[in-house]
Amino acid sequence: MDPPLYDPASSENATTLPVGSPATVRGYVRELLRRHRRAFITLVLVNSVAVLTSMAGPFLLGGLVDDLTGGGDVQLGRVVGLFVVALVVQSLFVREVRLRGAMLGERMLADLREDFLVRSVALPPGVLEQAGTGDLLSRITTDIDRLANAMREAVPQLSIGVVWAALLLGGLTVTAPPLALAVLVALPVLLVGCRWYYRRAPGAYRSEAAGYAAVAGALAETVDAGRTVEAHRLGARRVALSELRISQWTAWERYTLWLRSVLFPAVNVSNVLLVAGVLIFGGTFVLWGWIGVGQLTTGALLAQMLFEPVGLILRWYDELQVAEVSLGRLVGVREIEPDSGDARLAPHGRELRADQVHFGYLPGTDVLHGVTMRVPPGTRVALVGPSGAGKSTLGRLLAGIYGPRTGHVALGEAELSRMPAERVRRHVALVNQEHHVFVGSLRDNLLLARTDASDTELWEALGSVDASEWARSLPDGLDSEIGSGGISVAPAHAQQIALARLVLADPHTLVLDEATSLLDPRAARHLERSLARVLRGRTVVAIAHRLHTAHDADVIAVVEDGRISELGGHDALVAADGAYAALWRSWHG
Repeated sequence: MDPPLYDPASSENATTLPVGSPATVRGYVRELLRRHRRAFITLVLVNSVAVLTSMAGPFLLGGLVDDLTGGGDVQLGRVVGLFVVALVVQSLFVREVRLRGAMLGERMLADLREDFLVRSVALPPGVLEQAGTGDLLSRITTDIDRLANAMREAVPQLSIGVVWAALLLGGLTVTAPPLALAVLVALPVLLVGCRWYYRRAPGAYRSEAAGYAAVAGALAETVDAGRTVEAHRLGARRVALSELRISQWTAWERYTLWLRSVLFPAVNVSNVLLVAGVLIFGGTFVLWGWIGVGQLTTGALLAQMLFEPVGLILRWYDELQVAEVSLGRLVGVREIEPDSGDARLAPHGRELRADQVHFGYLPGTDVLHGVTMRVPPGTRVALVGPSGAGKSTLGRLLAGIYGPRTGHVALGEAELSRMPAERVRRHVALVNQEHHVFVGSLRDNLLLARTDASDTELWEALGSVDASEWARSLPDGLDSEIGSGGISVAPAHAQQIALARLVLADPHTLVLDEATSLLDPRAARHLERSLARVLRGRTVVAIAHRLHTAHDADVIAVVEDGRISELGGHDALVAADGAYAALWRSWHG
């Protein structure tokens, strides 16, 4: 009985990233082969020469046997000489086969990695925002690792095995056509065993991969939220969840191992039947005078040689079953429609407006309920409210990351959800508490925002966010290597780099989601004052947890339970003695 199929979509670690269908996987493999068709054809030709020279031995030995049984001259020296020449040629071409196969595999693997990266960064921003951490990590680590072996060895070796087996069968048929009947004896056993195995293997390997992703997700979330788990005494529940995920994963590991333990004995039985059939049929045909002893000798040796390519095909085809699942998970992003939007749609003006917006992350459960607000150009708006009220969600809708379920979010009368993502980013930028320092120089990290920026502009951007002092103290200035393997960057400095990128990108509308959260209050206040010079004249929507940020805003929107409960300036809202006034009194003790 099969283990219960693991469905990641039904777990708390569900992901929005799909797994590629078999048609998508086959289409991508064909695309890879087309890109490298010259290298692939060369590999097949070189392998064909290597196989043909390997067949010289059985044919020479068969001819020698015929000479001995027929009483003719035995030219042993000539036979040995030809065999040595064939062996040398075979060795040279086998070396070329391995070299060219490895090179082809590495090139296809590099293409796969690049395609996955390019396609992933081109996805709609909301898709990656909602993707599960464990699933993303397992795709770019475990699935790539599994595919690395398949791309480097399985694809070239499978091609080699198919050509090898086809030429050996052709040689057997040409040498002694009646001996080809022996293949019909072994073939049913091999086909039945393979059909039984390959009907079960793909689903089992998919479930095994999904189970591993769930294990990775559960462990990553527990580690990331370790303090919360400890504070709320959730350790036992998290351990139980991890043990459940591990037990599901290992159950599928055992099942796939059992499948292989059935397949390989079936292969061995078919090999024995093939050789036995050649000897039995061949011996009978020799007695009847249909074939000679030399033909039987050559046929038996060729049949024996078939073991290796057939085993090679099945071994690497089995490896490709695992790789197909990983490849499907990687090329699954190709099934997500690109965020092309309406290329003709462009904003006419800079007013940001939300009209009766409803939005939820799960079907039937809204986080925002009928939100309506208008942000005139150049206005600084602060979104305040308790945790979980929907401030960050509203900020992401205003930044064009998500599209509303119902209602409209428009910039200059153009709906953000219908505009191409690249066009949205030119007008609106989001900076949140998540910051990234990429491996490379400080200059490279800044040029991500604007590739044509000069060094003077880079220093001005760093200075505008109070980062020039520590940046100039680096050993090589802008050329200093930072990030993993380079100079360690403090969280506050990493956040300043992110804000400097914002300055360089120069959008007219900014959404700041706790953009200064990693700085201490004094440094954050100082940075915000410095940013005020940069932000002057721009539209700014700031999700504020520190109410001094709200105090400086032109308009304050109080978000409660997914609705805007109050809207106005600081003094007016304090005088109204409502939700904002209570928050302000609580902030000031």
